[in-house]
Amino acid sequence: MDKIYVISEHAETYHRLLHNAALPALTVVNKPEQATIWLADPPLAAPLLPHSDQLRWLQSTFAGVDALINARERHYQLTNVRGIFGALMAEYVFGYLLNETRHITQYADQQAQRHWQPHDYASLRGRTLAILGSGAIGQHIATVARAFGMRVLGTNQDGRPVDGFEQTLTLTALRNQLSDVDVLVSTLPATTETAQCLNTDFWQYAQDLFFINVGRGATVDEPALIKALDEKKLRVAVLDVMQQEPLPQAHPFWTHPRIHITPHIAAVSFPEQVFDLFADNYRRWYAGEPLFHQVDFNKGY
Repeated sequence: MDKIYVISEHAETYHRLLHNAALPALTVVNKPEQATIWLADPPLAAPLLPHSDQLRWLQSTFAGVDALINARERHYQLTNVRGIFGALMAEYVFGYLLNETRHITQYADQQAQRHWQPHDYASLRGRTLAILGSGAIGQHIATVARAFGMRVLGTNQDGRPVDGFEQTLTLTALRNQLSDVDVLVSTLPATTETAQCLNTDFWQYAQDLFFINVGRGATVDEPALIKALDEKKLRVAVLDVMQQEPLPQAHPFWTHPRIHITPHIAAVSFPEQVFDLFADNYRRWYAGEPLFHQVDFNKGY
């Protein structure tokens, strides 16, 4: 008999779903030290890990597990959420791209002023989109980009080919070709290798680039990003993630004219979708089968 502890801002919903699912040999408990399984939001779970002696498996409700990777305790299997965020991320990315290329906000402003003024625009077709990260989220964004007729590049650690990308490169190799890229989307996780990898050296070859970060804020050297914008290497930066969240009131991102900020909402975890993944994984756990979406603590993903 396994015991599960839920720690999440959506705990009430998860408890209801657990009750309705009636998963075999699983009992809900209200103390973390009693549980062998946690279903948890990583930022809320990390401070409780010192009370996790019985923990054998933690199912994260998020894709990002930075808070758990950075904790000392690593005595349990960790799985995260994958496969449900790609469509949401793509909606966010192309919402901003189409707003920019089709002047949607500008026309709304003109309507408020009763001002009739057409503006030239360029199609996304034929433009080059580079995606940092060629995992499930990057692949979904690539699929949508190809539907718009874009040329799509991707990156991974060794430049290995991945279906859906015309070319995949290492991050260094992409940096050297950045002058040929129109739009750059980062889906990178926060690891020791990616820490502030988007720095002055990385931006040196960029030219009027449209940048969107839906990965992790820790991958961006923030002063270097502002410098690249001021030097016109970047045309616009759309940031859903920052190094410190919530973003401090005095941070220069708030007032920069070519930075657009959203409060980490590009792809939220819907409890019903997360629970379906957990329930499937629990059945594998109960059957003694390997879990899906296991996280390597050393790699950070």
